Amino acid sequence: MKFGVTFMEYLHGEQERFLGKCSHVEYKQLKKVLKRCRTCRSLRRPCGAGQGEEGDADGPPGLCQCEACPVCDQMIFSELMKEASEIAGCFNSRVRHLLHLLVATGIHRYIQCFRPCFKGDQQVLLEEGRMLIEYVTMNAIAIRKILKKYDKVHGSVNGEHFRSKMRAEHIELLQSPWLLELGAFYLNFGGSDAEECAECSIQFSFHFDETKSALIMSLPGSIKLEYDLTCAICLDTVFNPYALSCGHLFCKSCACSAASVMISEGLKAASEDAKCPVCREAGVYGNSVHMSVLNLLLKKRCKEYWEERLGAERDEMLKQSKEYWDRQTKYMIGY
Repeated sequence: MKFGVTFMEYLHGEQERFLGKCSHVEYKQLKKVLKRCRTCRSLRRPCGAGQGEEGDADGPPGLCQCEACPVCDQMIFSELMKEASEIAGCFNSRVRHLLHLLVATGIHRYIQCFRPCFKGDQQVLLEEGRMLIEYVTMNAIAIRKILKKYDKVHGSVNGEHFRSKMRAEHIELLQSPWLLELGAFYLNFGGSDAEECAECSIQFSFHFDETKSALIMSLPGSIKLEYDLTCAICLDTVFNPYALSCGHLFCKSCACSAASVMISEGLKAASEDAKCPVCREAGVYGNSVHMSVLNLLLKKRCKEYWEERLGAERDEMLKQSKEYWDRQTKYMIGY
């Protein structure tokens, strides 16, 4: 079955009510734009030219200037950027809301204790998570196919360049840290090393040993994502992990050290000039995401390692606090 038919069936399926207010890729409309441009190329006329025109004033008569087609660029790239941004925003906010009670604190933790009393509550949460994963996956595939078709029609690599631009602006849908949190959410609920949702062919697995730790997700459309859970600074499995807005994952203590702030201050206290240790992008600490569900997964699956790292982080926090107050005391008394 062609993806266009599959995508339309998806849009009018069970998730239509659940995700009714969320944006989707206008796949059918954008495909029509590319079809019109391909017809233009076959007729060897410039895109946007009238029926009686033979060529473009800036190019050789009778040759299509599709490689730099302003009509396609404006209608496709601007529309895709807008839609991808809206989809990423909707997905992130819905996942954040879904996972809120799982790692609740204060009064919310007491409310959470009563949640298992409600029949089918866990299944409802899993179903919502499944729909969110399908939502982001189907739209990501639609964007990928549109950009691939664009490059085929125009004989260019502009579509691939646009994907790079999406990654640079942090709206690449399958790179969202909230998708990683959803995978950890499924594994936390399951209690085994691999959980599978048969209805949508989604499979999650967690791998941990002395050499490497990773969370692997097999998604619809033969998409396989492997998230390396190794901190690029300490070269160990992340502990109390944070994802910077550029997408790179670090231990909280390592990220605070790279940003020159104390662990107790947190990453929000980092300067806007502070750069990611991997990609060197500035201003990525302020909107960092605490991967609390992933941290819970590590706590459950790697107990000895997690407790060891917890003790080390506490010792480091005490050391930093002592050094800070020693400096303050010396400043106040003048020596």
